[in-house]
Amino acid sequence: MEQKYIVAIEIGSSKIKGAIGSIDETGTLTVLAVEEEKVLDSVRYGCIQNVDMVCNAVSQVVSRLEQDPGIAPRKIKSVYVSVGGRSLSSVIVNESTTLPDETEITEYIIEQIKYKVKTTAIADRDVIDVVPCKYFVDKQMVPNPVGVFGQTLTDKMNPIVCKPQIKRNINRVLCERLPFAIAGYIVRPVAIADIVLTDNEKRLGCMFVDFGAETTTVSIYKDAVLQYIATLPMGSRNITRDITATNCIEEKAEEFKIAHGSAIADGSAKKTTADGVDVAEINSFVQARSSEIVANIIEQLNYAGYKAAELPQGIIIVGGGAKLRGFNSLLGTNSDMKVRSGAPAGMIRIVDSSIQAYDSIDVLALLMAASRMSALECTYMPEVEIEDEPVEIQEEIDADDIDDFVEEEPQPVKTQKKNRWGVSLNLSALKEKVVRIVTESADDESDGYDDEE
Repeated sequence: MEQKYIVAIEIGSSKIKGAIGSIDETGTLTVLAVEEEKVLDSVRYGCIQNVDMVCNAVSQVVSRLEQDPGIAPRKIKSVYVSVGGRSLSSVIVNESTTLPDETEITEYIIEQIKYKVKTTAIADRDVIDVVPCKYFVDKQMVPNPVGVFGQTLTDKMNPIVCKPQIKRNINRVLCERLPFAIAGYIVRPVAIADIVLTDNEKRLGCMFVDFGAETTTVSIYKDAVLQYIATLPMGSRNITRDITATNCIEEKAEEFKIAHGSAIADGSAKKTTADGVDVAEINSFVQARSSEIVANIIEQLNYAGYKAAELPQGIIIVGGGAKLRGFNSLLGTNSDMKVRSGAPAGMIRIVDSSIQAYDSIDVLALLMAASRMSALECTYMPEVEIEDEPVEIQEEIDADDIDDFVEEEPQPVKTQKKNRWGVSLNLSALKEKVVRIVTESADDESDGYDDEE
C-alpha cells in the first residue's frame, strides 16, 4: 500500500481544528500537523449557525495545513469531519433475520443487517453510525455470531443519530462554499473513546464523559460495546457566562475562571486578587453551575438503566471543561465512582513536538478513526505550470508563390551628362534626333534619283 495523506476537521463550539497525517504501507498513522482557529457564536451546541464565518475559519485552518513543510506542495481535496452536538444520541433497535435451514452466519450477513438499520427512517433524525450491542442466535446470546450456525439471528443495534441540520450545514460549508469533498462522517465521542478507553474499561463497564464548551456527551460502555450515548446542552461556557454577571465581558470572565475558578469550596483561597477581583463571588457562580452539570451527568445512569456498581471502571473524562480545578473531585464525590482524566493511550505517532496530544485529542481521534476505516487519499499533487519560451513559427510557402516574394532586379538609372557650362545634355535624345535627320535626308535624295530616271 502506498503512503496516503488523510485530513480531519473538527467543528467545535469554540474552535475549528484541522489535522493531517500520513498512513504508511503498514497502516501506521503519523500525525504531521495540527492547526486551529477560534470562533465565537458561529457554532452553537455543536451545530453551525453562521456559515460564512465557519467557512473563513475552515479556509484558514486548511491553508495553514497546506503550508506545513511536511505537506507542501500537496493540496487538500477532501476531509473527514466529526459529527456531534446536543442532538447526538442513540436509539435501541432490534432487528431479526430468518435464515434458510441452518446457515453459517458470515460477516456479510452482519453488514447487511447494519445497512438495513442505517437506512431505516427514524423520525427527524439522520443515522450517522450503527453500533451492535448484542447478538442472539436461535434465542441464545453469543458475543460474536460470525461462524455460528443457526436459523434465526436477532441483533440488538444501537444507531447513533442527530438532527439533519447538523450534516446539512456541514455540507454547505465544506462542499458548497468550499471546494472539498467529505470523505466520511465520524462520531466524535465514539472516536475519542476508542483512543482513550482501555479494553478492560469497555468490557467491565465505565462511563465516558466529553466535557466541552457548550455540550457534554455521556457514553456508557459495557461488555466491550457502546450501550448508551446522550448529549447534554451544557458545558464549560455556561460557567463562563455566569461569571459575566460580575460586570465583565466573556473573554475576561474566561480568564477569571481559568486563573481562580474552583468547582469545590476552598477556604484557603484569597478573597480578592491583586486587581480587585472577588474570588469568592466568582466561585459562587462556578460551584453552582458545576454542581448542576455534575448532577445531569450522574442522572444519565438512570436513563441508561445502570447503577454505579455496574460500572466498576468508573468515569473517564476528557474535554476542555475537565481542566476546571476541582471538577473531577466533585464528580467523583457526588457519583461515588472513581474518576480519571482521559488521554491517548500512546498509540499515535506525532512528528511535531509542539503538538500536545491532550489538547488536540478530538481531532487526533478523528485521524485515528479514519485510518482504521480504509481511509481515502485526501490530498493531491498539483500540476506544475511551465512557461514556454516564444518560438518563431515559419510558414511553408508553395513553389508557385515564390515569385511573389522575389524582388525585381534593379534597372540601370539613366543619367544626364552636363557640359562645362552646367547645361544638362540628353545624349540619347540628341542621338535619336541626328539619326532621324540623316534618315530624312537620305529619303529625299532617293526621291530625287527616281525623278531623273
